[in-house]
Amino acid sequence: MADGILLGPGEGEALRNEKGNRLAVVKAALEHLSVFEFTIEGPFEGPDPHTHDSETDSFYVLEGEVDFFLEGEWTRHGPGTFFSAPPGVEHAFAKHEPGMARLLNIHAPGGFEKELRDISV
Repeated sequence: MADGILLGPGEGEALRNEKGNRLAVVKAALEHLSVFEFTIEGPFEGPDPHTHDSETDSFYVLEGEVDFFLEGEWTRHGPGTFFSAPPGVEHAFAKHEPGMARLLNIHAPGGFEKELRDISV
């Protein structure tokens, strides 16, 4: 059985991209759930539109504005926006404008932290 998790602001494993404009703090790395708090200093290209075979990839915007790709279209959304792409649904996220944004990224089941570590410095 897994241990419980309680992390305060700023706590968790910090993963930065090479450009330094994306910080992902791992809040949970469990078998059934991965949770990350992203801080993005735009512009940030993010991943190309993609699908996951067996993961639901969800986002919740905390601050700023984030661009989401869904159903072949990019749209911009602010705080309080929830976005979710179940397995097989093409999606992406980016920040096409300057400025800062914070968002939660939730993958179910877990394991995405391994891929995020591989693309971080």
